[in-house]
Amino acid sequence: MQGIPHRTDAMPDNTAQKTSPSYRIAALDTDFILGDSTRGARFMLEYQKAEDSLRARGIVSTIVVFGSARVREGNPWYEAARAFARIASERGGALAEREAGRNHVIATGGGPGIMEAANRGATEAGALSIGLNITLPHEQEPNAWSTPDLTFRFHYFAMRKMHFAMRAAALVAFPGGFGTLDELFEVMTLVQTGKMPPVPIVLYDSAFWKSLLNLDTLREAGFIRPEDLSLFAYADTPEEAYARIVTGAGDAWEPAAKDSVQT
Repeated sequence: MQGIPHRTDAMPDNTAQKTSPSYRIAALDTDFILGDSTRGARFMLEYQKAEDSLRARGIVSTIVVFGSARVREGNPWYEAARAFARIASERGGALAEREAGRNHVIATGGGPGIMEAANRGATEAGALSIGLNITLPHEQEPNAWSTPDLTFRFHYFAMRKMHFAMRAAALVAFPGGFGTLDELFEVMTLVQTGKMPPVPIVLYDSAFWKSLLNLDTLREAGFIRPEDLSLFAYADTPEEAYARIVTGAGDAWEPAAKDSVQT
């Protein structure tokens, strides 16, 4: 029997090829995925991950609650946000699991303070609630009251805001700082410019907001239309805040379709 020819030269080692970064599967290469050139892909993934989870839970519309992260349990604003979220969850449809989906689920920024209070109130009512957290230099921990599989973390503020707006059927802004003002004016601008349909916007604690914002100055300067001042309403109790939402929505107190925000 003729034997197999014997090779005298050893096969070269290919360890360098297998350990090269270029050889990694792209989806498993964190250096590549987190690189500058793939920012667009990361932005898309932040949209899709949350979207898949919200759809899986049948979330059709939300009531968005903004406010300071710095207030704590026992603070009047904290307790008001907690009571409001409980009322809204019990009466707004968040407890009713329909074939078409679940309406008016409380959505917050997922952190402490007013966000925690609103998630807590919804949970105490037996409802789902959403937490859209953001990665910050001083790490924000998710509060323990948002529904675990509806608790998300974003790197991009813009994508987080998009998810806030996409399903919002109403917005309630409790007293807060720069972040609250940023999110409030984001939604007001989207409504003013027709990029999303009109939704009730309620500013909780009229004394606070009137002392902070003198929007008549913008009207007098001609920078906004007089009717733009009707984009929002004030409320001073949790019951009044919910009533303002229902009254403001009128016959349209059905959730805005997700795709009604132009993206």
